[in-house]
Parts: sequence; C-alpha cells; structure tokens
Amino acid sequence: MFLLIGLGLLLYIIYRLYQHIFNITNINPHNKYVLISGCDTGIGHALAIELDKQGFNVLAGVYLSNNIISLKAKLSSKATIFHLDITKEEDINITFELVQKKTNTLHALINNAGIITHGYIDWTSLELIRQVMNVNFFGHVAMTKKFLPLLIAKRQSRLVNICSATGFFTFPNICAYSASKYALESFSDCLRREMTPWNLQVSIIEPGAIRTSMNENYADILQNLWNQLSTDIQQRWGMDFLNNLINQGINSPFIKYADDPNKVVQAVQHAIMNINPHIRYRPGWQAKLFFIVLYLPPTWLIDKLLAKAFYFIPAGVQNQYLN
Repeated sequence: MFLLIGLGLLLYIIYRLYQHIFNITNINPHNKYVLISGCDTGIGHALAIELDKQGFNVLAGVYLSNNIISLKAKLSSKATIFHLDITKEEDINITFELVQKKTNTLHALINNAGIITHGYIDWTSLELIRQVMNVNFFGHVAMTKKFLPLLIAKRQSRLVNICSATGFFTFPNICAYSASKYALESFSDCLRREMTPWNLQVSIIEPGAIRTSMNENYADILQNLWNQLSTDIQQRWGMDFLNNLINQGINSPFIKYADDPNKVVQAVQHAIMNINPHIRYRPGWQAKLFFIVLYLPPTWLIDKLLAKAFYFIPAGVQNQYLN
C-alpha cells in the first residue's frame, strides 16, 4: 500500500512540474460566450465575476430572482443574468432562446448548480434522494443535451461539470449527494468519449469540502432531517448517535480547514481558457488527499479505517448486545 501511495505522489509531483515548466498559452476570450448555472452564491457567483473580468460574455443563470440585481451590479454591461431552474424544462427552453438570440455558438457550458444533504441512507427519504438527483444530475444532463448543438457548432468548445471528491470516494452520511456526483462523473466520462470526433473538451472538477454555505450548514441539515424521521427510525439510531455525528462533523478538519472556493474558480478558468484543458481537476488539499490515501488502497482496508472513524454505536445495536 505504501508503495502505491509513494508512486502516486511521485507521479503527481512529476505531473505538476511538467505543468509548471511547459505553461500553455490561453485562448482569447473576446466574443466568446460562457453559460453558467447556479450563480446565486458560492462558486458559481465567483465564476461569473471572474470570467466577466477575463473578457468573456457571461450568461449567468440564477435560481432566486432577487439575486439577479445583486449579481448584475458586480458584472459588466455585456453580461446577461437571468432566472434559471435547471430542473424545469420550461426554464431551460427559455434560456436556450435567450442564448440563441445572442450567439449561434457557445464556447463553454459550466454545469455548476447543486444542492447538498447529509444523513444516513436509513434517514433519507426517496423524495429527498430524487430531489438531490434532479438538481445535481438530471438537471445537468438536461442542460447538456439542450445546449450540445451550440457547443459542437465549433471545435474546441468546453463543457465543465462541477463534481466532487465524493464522486469517486464515498463517506458514510452523504449518500444522496455522493450518488448524484458519481452519476455526473460517469456521464461526463461517457460524453467526453462520445464527443471526441467533435473535439468537445469535457472537464470534471472534483473539489473536497469548500468554504461555501453548502458546507457551513452541516448541523442544521442533520438536525432538520432527524426531526422529520419516524419514531421507529429515531429509536433505532438514538439521540446519542445523532449528537456524536453532529459533533464529529463540526470538529472535522475537513470542515474546519475547508478549501478556498477560489481554487475551484482557478481550476474552471484553466479548463475553459487553456488550449489543453485537463480531463480532471482536483483543486485543494482534500481532493488530492482523498485520491491518494483513500481511493488507491484496497476497498476492504478503507472500510476498516472508516469503521474506526465512524465508531458510534446505534441504540438498536446496543439493545441487541443487551439481549
């Protein structure tokens, strides 16, 4: 195992040195249109601002209409901000008509919109799982299919999917979100291979925990989910299990030392501006750690390590010991 980790580190260092020594020229953003979903806050918001500064014609989709004015004040006059719910076909069709009035080609589509929920599978309703999948996966599939003709209308266009480190490694307590990101990863890989003749560049961004509102509401998300559970499920797991899970999350170094969202912005910027974009980007220390330490070793070993980390015993299991 240590040999694999050492080899992985060596390959990564060589790769980073190659990137540093052989720096590739960026494309000219003039008169190039970039469509971004989920620009209300966080990564999407920062992306819209940065790409507008770089000179792109930014088309920024915002979920909450009252966020349009605040974002508009931060962008240049050539940017376009509009309401977009990627789970609604009508919204996507309206967006397509809006884009077509401005351009017949898209330089880049950035599928960024997303929601997160925590909770064990036993706690998570099918309705909630479907909701997460609709936003984090099916919404992006719908956007991709709708705008694909504008992307492949010219060669070297870009499609960037904001995935997650949980899209290649799954922790307990995040089943719905992780499953949606796994699905988006697979979709991205298939799309990249199918679109090779068109030279559509598909990039996947796989950050760890990022300092955004999505990760700052961990305790509230779990508590609200718990409050909606049936008495049977609450008794099966017990209040002590919930409290331990919340305390572990709040004190987790992954939350305490979450990565700067600007690292994700820089990765996306490279993916749409560099003439040789990467297939995968793992911005921040967490994504790199997860891949080297948790993804490469054998599954049985990782399962044992996670069992040690999530060591809380549910009330129902304690009752079995007593009986």
